[in-house]
Amino acid sequence: MFRRTNLKIRLSAVIASCAISAPACAQSAVTLYGVIDEGLNYTSNVGGHSNVEMASGFPHGSRWGFKGTEDLGGGTKAIFQLENGFDVDTGRAYQGGLLFGRQAYMGLTSDRLGAVTVGRQYDSVVDYLAQHTAGGNWGGYMFAHPYDNDNLINTFRVNNTVKYASPSLGGLKFGGAYGFSDDVRFANNRLYSVGGQYTRGGWLVSAAYLRADNPSATSYGAINNSGDQNLLGSKLRIFGAGVTYTAGKAAVGLAYSDAQVDDPQSSGYVGPIAPPVGRLASLRFRNLEVNAKYQFAASYWLGAMYTYTRASFDATSGKQYPTYHSFGLMADYVLSKRTDVYLQSVYQHVGGDTTGSVLDAAYVAGAANVSSNRNQLLLRVGMRHFF
Repeated sequence: MFRRTNLKIRLSAVIASCAISAPACAQSAVTLYGVIDEGLNYTSNVGGHSNVEMASGFPHGSRWGFKGTEDLGGGTKAIFQLENGFDVDTGRAYQGGLLFGRQAYMGLTSDRLGAVTVGRQYDSVVDYLAQHTAGGNWGGYMFAHPYDNDNLINTFRVNNTVKYASPSLGGLKFGGAYGFSDDVRFANNRLYSVGGQYTRGGWLVSAAYLRADNPSATSYGAINNSGDQNLLGSKLRIFGAGVTYTAGKAAVGLAYSDAQVDDPQSSGYVGPIAPPVGRLASLRFRNLEVNAKYQFAASYWLGAMYTYTRASFDATSGKQYPTYHSFGLMADYVLSKRTDVYLQSVYQHVGGDTTGSVLDAAYVAGAANVSSNRNQLLLRVGMRHFF
């Protein structure tokens, strides 16, 4: 009798405790989410040979993560996000093998004042400019500008970052980020960026700027040297602007970006390319992209992109100006609320000056290697599942 009564008392205490804490629990939320993206790639020319391979994470990088909020009252919330990127083919982690290499941050957000977050995050160029491009919006990896010179498909994230994002002020939003070097030399491997956007009717206009000093010079600074960087040198500067107009089922985007690298290093290139740039004083890429997307029905849409890139290689022997022409198409068909299938294709042609280096060969982002000539075509068929 005593044991049964004691058990009832304990159960009553647990139920009462849950009832008392229910309102507080209802104001907090943690979500587990993710994307699995897998498919087959065909490349027309990889060092003189065609290539077929299985590859993961193109329009969406395969990922899983946690994000959560806690209501602190008065329109203020505590927030966090932890996100891992991985390769479906092998199960290995991307972003240099980091556990949460895509994002890892916490902070506070206010309906009236905006949000302040700290951790590993995206820069302002990604936040504000990428949305106007095919690669940063609906196309993903294959649609990157050559070598992802402007980082619009997130080749690198920024460590040690304090970031501010404003609330919407009559259609205007703005923000900035500062990545600490964590070095005794304060400017060694630091990064700062600012950006803003304005929305009115179907129009969205944005601009952004980024500067990194000695990126990847240290393993603990703003940009990590574990394989998640693109163009390295003593200084990296990126700026650009974009506009998108949406009318019903159609959207058209125009974006311009300018990326400059001082004292470039040959080890700092995306993919298998390591151009002989030790003789160069600077590299500069100017990208102009136009893209369009049309939602034919709720279950399928079609997107198209063209990018013209003019590069400038400042060498001791003079300047050289190779050009890159990239054409992309993507069709997507929705099977359910969480699963879709898609087809992508990107063709690149390299023209302009001959530099006498591997930079004269075409290279579509995601291809197994560079072409043996100035043309390359990459085709992909894939499937995504969101959870």
